[in-house]
This record gives sequence, structure tokens and C-alpha cells, in this order.
Amino acid sequence: MKKILIVCSGGMSSAIVVKALKKEATKEGMETEIKAVGTGEYEDTLSNGWDLVLVAPQVRHRLDVFKEAAEEAETPIAVIDAQGYGPLGGPKLLQQVKELI
Repeated sequence: MKKILIVCSGGMSSAIVVKALKKEATKEGMETEIKAVGTGEYEDTLSNGWDLVLVAPQVRHRLDVFKEAAEEAETPIAVIDAQGYGPLGGPKLLQQVKELI
């Protein structure tokens, strides 16, 4: 099982992205746990052990802050490709996930 944490400004806009990614992962037989959190919850949630952190495009300006915490947790981190962020972006995002994990 791959655990993927998505961080966005409030944790809500990413709900659509979570759903699209889960759908694509299921199609390919990949077991996942995917959770979206807001920037304020990020560090506390990160401590629960994740395989990958994905940063929503709208908060990429804070990547350095997120990256510092991810490095301490020894967790890979990347900004979600703009084409993968949305209801139809599941295939593109899953491709990005596979490249990172």
C-alpha cells in the first residue's frame, strides 16, 4: 500500500484530485491511502508516515517550507503537475506518482 499525502491551501480543493487519483490507482490495481490536508495540518499529519507528499500548484510558493519537513521525515516531495491537478488529471497524476515512488 502506498500512502500519499496531498497538501493544498485548505485541504478541500484537493478532494477532487484525491478522488481522481484513487480512481486511476484502483484501475491499475495499486492499493493506496490518499489524504488531502491544508497547510496548517501538514506537519502534524506528515509525522504519521507517508510514502510521498504532493504539493498543490496553488501553494507551490511554500515548497521550501514543506520540503524541509518532508526531508526530516525522509519522505519524497514534489509539486503536482498542473495537468494532473483537477477532476480529469488522474492519469497524469498517477504517472507522476509512479515516477516519484
